[in-house]
Amino acid sequence: MVKNWQAQLRAVAKPEKIKILSSFFKTGKGEYGEGDQFIGLTVPENRKIAIQYHEAPFSEIEKMLRHEIHEFRLSGFLALVAKFKKCKCDNLRQAIVDFYVTRGTMANNWDLVDLSAPYILGVHLINSPNPTLLDRLSHSDNLWLQRIAIVATLSLIRANRFDDTLRLAERYLSHPHPLIHKATGWMLREIGKRDEATLRDFLETNAHTMPRTALSYAIERLSATDKAYYRSL
Repeated sequence: MVKNWQAQLRAVAKPEKIKILSSFFKTGKGEYGEGDQFIGLTVPENRKIAIQYHEAPFSEIEKMLRHEIHEFRLSGFLALVAKFKKCKCDNLRQAIVDFYVTRGTMANNWDLVDLSAPYILGVHLINSPNPTLLDRLSHSDNLWLQRIAIVATLSLIRANRFDDTLRLAERYLSHPHPLIHKATGWMLREIGKRDEATLRDFLETNAHTMPRTALSYAIERLSATDKAYYRSL
């Protein structure tokens, strides 16, 4: 099954995109995606193929998640998202979440996290709140598990539930990595789309200690006057 899956992906890949993708996802020496390999595939093309394999057993999906090719790993996660979305069995949905969380370190670039965490873990948390799990992931030493924790709350935000996001955002104020700053600011901005007062309350308390990138993302939709005010804090 995996050989056919990979062959389908390779058949629609565009090698001329490899250089662009390698640069975009920071694969140079010392960068967060160092050594990652690409075949030149867009997300829509990948998703069309991945959905065809949503019934693949976990063992086959795991082979994709462990592959050195970035788009193969992404395809594995996209298939897992489709499996979760189509599943009607509570026990299997829980098994998918458990599988995802225990292999979260394989989502070792920001797109792999962002295209999976809200749609598996995040959706799961709407019906089965588990702050302890989010806290465990956020306290991990692994950058990608930390990003999974905050990005997964996007689904909670869309359900107008902000507490988990705000708790993690406060915890990440002292985080050293720009990818966490960007994700945190992004989630705060999403809160602001739905409840600007909640965003402003957070900023009044924390803007003076927020990493500049996180603050910039969070205030992106505010007026120029408001942006200047929060930056001045």
